[in-house]
Amino acid sequence: MTVEYAQRHFPALCRPRLVESHKGSFGTLGVIGGAPGMTGAALLAARAALVQGAGKVKVGFVQDLPFAVDTLHPELMLMRADQLLRSSDMTVCVAGMGMGLDEKSLGLLFQVFRATIDIPLVLDADGLTLLAQGQIGAGRRNRALVLTPHPQEAARLLDCDVGEVQGARARAAVAISRKYDAWTVLKGHKTVICSPQGDTQTNCTGNPGLASGGTGDVLAGMLGACLAQGIEAAQAVPGAVWLHGAAADLLVDEGVGPIGLTASEVSLAARRVRNSLVMTEG
Repeated sequence: MTVEYAQRHFPALCRPRLVESHKGSFGTLGVIGGAPGMTGAALLAARAALVQGAGKVKVGFVQDLPFAVDTLHPELMLMRADQLLRSSDMTVCVAGMGMGLDEKSLGLLFQVFRATIDIPLVLDADGLTLLAQGQIGAGRRNRALVLTPHPQEAARLLDCDVGEVQGARARAAVAISRKYDAWTVLKGHKTVICSPQGDTQTNCTGNPGLASGGTGDVLAGMLGACLAQGIEAAQAVPGAVWLHGAAADLLVDEGVGPIGLTASEVSLAARRVRNSLVMTEG
């Protein structure tokens, strides 16, 4: 991990904030997920987005509100998913983490696609499994769609075996991007990022400490936060992936992990890495 690498490849991640900035300058991110038993998935994504610099973060739960406030981060605004989808100020949506796989969840995903035609959408976890069922098409969009499958989810999206995905990861990422007209982040060792046009790159950061529950939720939140701050997808998508891995590398360098590394630790370390990248003016 080097500051020079990030500043050369992801300069938008490194821009300092203007002194006249306000919370509206950095977007309103909506996070949709957290069915019963999976509340933490939505919270991990939302907390990661918050500490990665999104201006406001709203969490829409599939279930009725499990609690009135997130005591760790009371800055988060909690509501039901249907309320969030009716809000008029959401500028980016991250959906799918712990969403569930029942008919209610499928109907909710349909609403998500309908409500986000004009804003970027990051789709993760259960949202990818529901999409792979073929009952909902990604359809024509005016803003970016980002899909973040692990190998098993990628195999579902392509209706093939995991071995086929892992045997040709770049080719699988291209196939997903072309099928859904989306950015694809094929997670795993040397994560592959593919643009909707089929251009691929392989991420150079990360370690086995990321093989832990919740780290994918954190990455989804980070992707959403970068997009919410107005960073174009061409830098926001590979930049967030790089930052996620760089945070894990920093923690291991400091003696935290790789064994026992947690998603929450990665989220906070990513904030430190991001701030270390910011180029000073003058």
